[in-house]
Amino acid sequence: MANPPDLVLIADADAEIAEFLAARLRADGFDTALARDGYQALAGIALRRPGIVLLESDLPFIDGLALTRQLRADPATASLPLILLGAQPSSADKIAGLKAGADDYIAKPFDPAEVSARIDSAIRRHREVRESSPLTGMPGNDRILRELQSWIKRGDPFALCYIDIDQFKAVNDVYGFMRGDEFIKGLAECVYAAAGDAGAAPVFLGHVGGDDFTILCLPEHVEAVTGFLNDHFARRVRQLCDPRDVERGYIEHADRTTSRRMTRSRLPTLSTGVALSTHRRFADAYEAVAEATALKSVAKSHSGNYVAFPEGRIPGRTGRRPVFWTNDRPR
Repeated sequence: MANPPDLVLIADADAEIAEFLAARLRADGFDTALARDGYQALAGIALRRPGIVLLESDLPFIDGLALTRQLRADPATASLPLILLGAQPSSADKIAGLKAGADDYIAKPFDPAEVSARIDSAIRRHREVRESSPLTGMPGNDRILRELQSWIKRGDPFALCYIDIDQFKAVNDVYGFMRGDEFIKGLAECVYAAAGDAGAAPVFLGHVGGDDFTILCLPEHVEAVTGFLNDHFARRVRQLCDPRDVERGYIEHADRTTSRRMTRSRLPTLSTGVALSTHRRFADAYEAVAEATALKSVAKSHSGNYVAFPEGRIPGRTGRRPVFWTNDRPR
C-alpha cells in the first residue's frame, strides 16, 4: 500500500499566493492545508499534524519568526520541518529565521518549482534524521526496510547480513550501560570499516537497534565483508574489555537467578545470519529479514564468531559447505 502524500501547511495572509502555491504543490503530489494567521497555523498543526509548515514571516497575530521559536520550544513540534517565507528579506532577516530554528528561508516572489523542491528536500532530511539511530547515526528500521525493498523491486541480487553481539548481557552487567554503548558504537565503526576494506559497492549499512546491525551488499562481497567485520570487532573487543578479562578470556559476573552464583561468559563475539536473493526469491523485505533472523539464530547456537548461510551456500563457491565459519575463513 502506498504511503499517503505529505501534508504541507501553508500559513500566509495573502490568500491568492497561498492558494496558487497549494495548487502547484498538489500537482507535485503533496496534500495541502491553509492558514491565514498565526493562531490558525497553531490550530492546523495541532489538528492535522502536517509533514512540513511554510510560515510567512509577517503573519497576523503571531508572526512567522515568533511562531518558529514557539514551535521549536515545544517538544511535540521541535522536529517539525519549518520553512519561512518573506518578501525581499534582508540577510539579517534570513539569519534571524535560521537561528530561530527554520530549516530554510525562501524569498518572495518565488518560483513554485523551487519551493516544491525545497519542501521535498526538507522532508527527506528530517525523515532521515528521525529514522536514524541516536547512538550511531546509522539508518534505522524503516530506512533499512525501504532500501531492502528497493533492491527487491529492482531485481538486484543481494546479501542481507543480520549481525548481533554475543555475550552482550555480561558486558552491561559488569561494565555498565555506558561501556555497553561503547561496544555498540565500536561495532558500528567496525561495520563501516569492513564494508570499506572489502570494497563492497553498492552497500547499505543499518542499525536495527540495541546491538543489532545490518549490511546489505552484493552476494559476491558478503564473505569478505563478514570476514573483515569479525576481525575488526575482535580487535575492538580487546580494546574495550578490561585488561584482566582480555588476559583470561572471559568476563566473570553474577547470574540473574536467585542464587546469584558467579558465572563466566566468553568475551563478546558476533553472530551473523545471511539471507541470499540468489538462494530464493523474496516477495518483500519482510521475508528477507525473517530469513536473516532465522539464520542469525542458527549462528548464535554456536560459540565464537559465526556466519550462517542458507543450506550452507557460500556465494562464489561450488558445492555445499557448513552453514557457518569462525574467524578462520574457509579456504
